[in-house]
Amino acid sequence: MDIKHLQYFIEVANFNSFTRAADHLFITQPTISKMIKNLETELGVELFDRSRKQLILTDAGRVVLDQAKLIDKAFHNLETEMDNLLGLKKGHIRIGLPPIIDASFFPRILSRFHQDYPNITFQLVEDGSKKIEESVQNDLIDIGVIVLPTNNALFHHFAFLEEDINLIVHPSHPHACGEEIDLADLENESFILFNKDYVLRDLIISSCNEAGFSPHIVTESSRWDFIEEMVYCKLGVALLPESLCRHDERVKTIRVRNPSISWHLGFIWSKDHYLSYAAKEWLKYTREALSHK
Repeated sequence: MDIKHLQYFIEVANFNSFTRAADHLFITQPTISKMIKNLETELGVELFDRSRKQLILTDAGRVVLDQAKLIDKAFHNLETEMDNLLGLKKGHIRIGLPPIIDASFFPRILSRFHQDYPNITFQLVEDGSKKIEESVQNDLIDIGVIVLPTNNALFHHFAFLEEDINLIVHPSHPHACGEEIDLADLENESFILFNKDYVLRDLIISSCNEAGFSPHIVTESSRWDFIEEMVYCKLGVALLPESLCRHDERVKTIRVRNPSISWHLGFIWSKDHYLSYAAKEWLKYTREALSHK
């Protein structure tokens, strides 16, 4: 038995299919079937019930799967430690980013880090804060940028940005002539919000409730630029972070008060999962860069 036997077994269990697991691993279906059969022979048990249309783990298969995942994780950590011994000459960092932040500063930090560590690669995953927290907790990504606060029992974190949330409207809108507006004055407006994966949506709804009304939501989106376009097309009004409101001069930006709304962004990483030296160096590098900024 070698680690590949266990890794292939994990993939088949995840997909409940030899064919789909083989496609995912870019190998042939007979190859992966033979590997699993060899593993069953070596262990002396059947790992899958093949008598049904859908592939199902046997009792023994479930036990082996739990242990195989632990072994695979330990092997991954061993590889990471070996990378660390090379003095950060190579490595891979998985970072989750919400697509609603101003992306202008982040690539600059990536570029400077890449100049210092050219053999460290990045996987950037765009998602809402809720999904990013789940991905960090499930060890699918190493570091995430989210809207704070977070669960301090599960994650380490540090904040790097606090920003006001402003109103954007079409220039012909009745409120467009003002520079500030009470949130309660938007009670009869149609709102364009981010979808339910985004903490900013919850923040806006709770702020509206605090102001004495529930917002009428005409539509939702995961893209801030599409939201701005819909505001320009007079579909409704929207509340966006101040940095995003500067991107489209076709809409009017108005400060919100009573209550004002702000968000706090921060980096999170798991307290329970191993964090590579490359990821630790990235956090250190980013914290210093943002503090200077």
